Amino acid sequence: MTDVSLGMPQLPAPDYPADVRARLEADAREVVARYPDSRSALLPLLHLVQSEEGHVTRTGMRFCAEVLDLTTAEVTAVATFYSMYRRRPSGDYQVGVCTNTLCAVMGGDAIFEELQQHLGVGNNETTSDGKVTLEHIECNAACDFAPVVMVNWEFFDNQTPESAKRLVDDLRAGRPVAPTRGAPLCTYKETARILAGFPDERPGAVEATGGAGPASLIGLKLAKGEAAPGARVVHPRGEAPQDAPRDEPGSEHLSSHDAPQPTSASDPQHPSGPVGPAGPATEEGE
Repeated sequence: MTDVSLGMPQLPAPDYPADVRARLEADAREVVARYPDSRSALLPLLHLVQSEEGHVTRTGMRFCAEVLDLTTAEVTAVATFYSMYRRRPSGDYQVGVCTNTLCAVMGGDAIFEELQQHLGVGNNETTSDGKVTLEHIECNAACDFAPVVMVNWEFFDNQTPESAKRLVDDLRAGRPVAPTRGAPLCTYKETARILAGFPDERPGAVEATGGAGPASLIGLKLAKGEAAPGARVVHPRGEAPQDAPRDEPGSEHLSSHDAPQPTSASDPQHPSGPVGPAGPATEEGE
């Protein structure tokens, strides 16, 4: 008969050192004061404790529970539900590769596979130097620029396996790295503190912008009844196509979705798109 030992119950989480707890309590009071119901402060408080250690520890969850007069079970239920809260030590840079539909077919799957081999890690694993944690993400909400990689939630658009490998090499070597758009890059701990609602004090970060791509904006313009140069509308079956003129002077295609770049293909030997007996298939309405 096999001896099955259930082991000892897990001991309560240790507390923060006195100086760390005093600092976090001061920050927590500022966060809680923003809400009419203190319980609503749980999400930013989890970001706050994550900014301390780089992930949400049992000590961090105990701290949140005590500050908000919740049980640790209630805090744990929230911390384990949202993927932005890390549950184990992770790197200074969270490198997320979108592997959802559009990014995947544009090369995201190939990027993720090559980064795993290049870094020697699997999904949600961290390099031995503690610099990079690699993860696949279902959607980075930037389909206009597929395939997209995010580093600490900042965008790196129109990536390729080669450019993504250069990116992680630069991060590990401490070389300057600039996102395609949006705010300058910072460490994951610094990002977590910003997400907790504290001011972003990096020079130029507040002024930096990074909007949607032209494909999304064309849809918005069409919805508003505004002219959209270069837009094409695929009409339902049976309706006469009334596509807008293509290649008008001054029209731009800034995203790989509108104008796929040769370097974006995941497999250059097999270009994307169905091919029928008469050649490449055309879109309905053409």
